[in-house]
Amino acid sequence: MAEKHHTKEPNLYQDKSAIKWIILVATILVSIGSIYYTNVLVSQLKERERQQIQLYGKALEYTIKENFESNIYFITQELLFRNNSVPLIWVDEQGVVMDYRNLDIDSTLTREKIDDRLNDELLEMSDTYEPIELKYQDETFGYVYYKNSFLLTQLAYFPYIQILIIGILGFIAYIAFDSSKAAEQNRVWVGLAKETAHQLATPLSSLMAWIEYIKEDPDIKNKGIAEELDKDIKKLQLITERFSNIGSSPVLKEENIFDLINNTISYLRPRISSKVQIDISALSENITAKVNAPLFEWVIENLCKNAVDAMSGSGNISIKILRGSDWRVLVDVSDTGKGMNKSKLKRVFNPGFTTKKRGWGLGLTLAKRIVETYHEGKIFVKSSEENKGTTFRIVLHA
Repeated sequence: MAEKHHTKEPNLYQDKSAIKWIILVATILVSIGSIYYTNVLVSQLKERERQQIQLYGKALEYTIKENFESNIYFITQELLFRNNSVPLIWVDEQGVVMDYRNLDIDSTLTREKIDDRLNDELLEMSDTYEPIELKYQDETFGYVYYKNSFLLTQLAYFPYIQILIIGILGFIAYIAFDSSKAAEQNRVWVGLAKETAHQLATPLSSLMAWIEYIKEDPDIKNKGIAEELDKDIKKLQLITERFSNIGSSPVLKEENIFDLINNTISYLRPRISSKVQIDISALSENITAKVNAPLFEWVIENLCKNAVDAMSGSGNISIKILRGSDWRVLVDVSDTGKGMNKSKLKRVFNPGFTTKKRGWGLGLTLAKRIVETYHEGKIFVKSSEENKGTTFRIVLHA
């Protein structure tokens, strides 16, 4: 069942693949630009905060070197305490906490719990940045540990949040486009189907009148021709009914699946190659399911015609009617045709996908729409092997 695409419309709106790539590329470009610009800001802010902590360390060294009493007010109030954003901890050379700033620690906690919190903060800070070493006369008397301020942390995560938001908006835009495209396609399908049914109605009425005339004319000896023509008229009436149901909510009734399939095959047998053998098997001839008879027969007809094409007019078609473990009805349509590779399996139900040199490639697309949209069932390729054949499975509600 190799397939071939037909003329592709140049309209961008009709090309879902192009829209998908445009959205993806736009999202990537915006994301890369956002990450780059944000990283520049983060680097600048990191450097600024490190300079602020270094200034803090210099101030501590200055406190040690100079007269403590005369300079302590200026250093502590005007310089050290000016840092109200960067979390830091000052420890002595033994690791004892001397002071800390801008940490969310409840002062009403016990001394033991505060020390535990400070130790946890120290571990986190030591994993984030190298501490600022404090020296007096070339001897280390402590270290200042610090981590990113709340503002810097927010800024670092901002591009990823932005990417998430852009991704969500892109997904929503894609879904909206896909839905509108599907809605337009549905309107085209429905309009085409209704117009086809309308156009068929007039010649059908005329043909029916001529059939009655032939049957009643005593001069016409071969009445068998009239009977065969009558069958084709009824088939055309059925086709008209099928097209009329497209776009409407078809009435589903409890139908005998074996009888529906048998009727369809009985009509098809004399109208396809005599080299094609069609067999029907079922666990029971009384298996029923809720279907719309004209539409379901259309599905079986399309699958069988597709199988005949895949076998080039010579081979076997096997139709099995089964009952699933959940009491759903399973219909397997198998052929001994050319089969398909994995790449073709993914596209077999796409409009315009056909094995024939001449054809629209709509048979399987219609079958899928009828089964899944109108019957809320499933249709899929159960198995396929190149040069051995393909099996389609239909799943219906009992």
